[in-house]
Amino acid sequence: MENYLDINKKSWNAKVDPHLKSDFYFLDEFLNGRSSLNSIELELLGDIKGKSILHLQCHFGQDSISLSRMGAQVTGIDLSDKAIEAGRDLALKCGTDTQFICTDVYNLPNVLDQKFDIVYTSYGTIGWLPDLGRWAEVISHFLQPNGKFIMAEFHPVVWMFDDDFTRVAYNYFNEKPIVETYEGTYADQSASIVQEYVMWNHSLAEVLDNLIKKDMTLDTFQEFDWSPYPCFRHVEEFEKGKWRIPQFGNKIPLVYAFVAQKK
Repeated sequence: MENYLDINKKSWNAKVDPHLKSDFYFLDEFLNGRSSLNSIELELLGDIKGKSILHLQCHFGQDSISLSRMGAQVTGIDLSDKAIEAGRDLALKCGTDTQFICTDVYNLPNVLDQKFDIVYTSYGTIGWLPDLGRWAEVISHFLQPNGKFIMAEFHPVVWMFDDDFTRVAYNYFNEKPIVETYEGTYADQSASIVQEYVMWNHSLAEVLDNLIKKDMTLDTFQEFDWSPYPCFRHVEEFEKGKWRIPQFGNKIPLVYAFVAQKK
């Protein structure tokens, strides 16, 4: 789809204000020092003090700033100019030196000339990208030799179901663009926004094979039967900070995460 970037940029710009006000993003607590990072990615990141990190598809940069607070030199990029503007404002308020660039992932090599120790991305990012070959190319391009790509993402099994998790409605594989209109947003279902968006489903094989083809080796790979976010409909919190879809319990994976290293 030629104009998917315009459609999705408009959609993400519309989400920024309701997201900043939502409990989902706990802005007041965040400004007072609460980290936005979860145990899943923190375990994979380890000690990042002094490391340079490129954070792809950072929204308004809470994770980017959280990584900065851990002692890393962080550059966050996002398609949404409103989100990047909010990220810069947040970094200022938090007193971090986090850098932000407004661009789509594929265009990044044209606007940034730097290599990083770590490239990082998490939760609800790759579904906005049509071509994971080009995505893997960008990641490889920005990594130093032996640099690490760290990713936590919702499991592709989740995206097979309709929004109420009553039936298999979508293909597990990247068959075609999914063009839909959504009311509200995952952070606030009652938000008065109606946005068209374009997404793609990506199988695990598609993710990993494209990285392997760009000289990456898999160090660790994990799957989790819970989500650190209540961003799906009808979820229940079974332990503090851990959500599941009640009718599935622990029977399906909701998240996967891994570390890949550039040869």
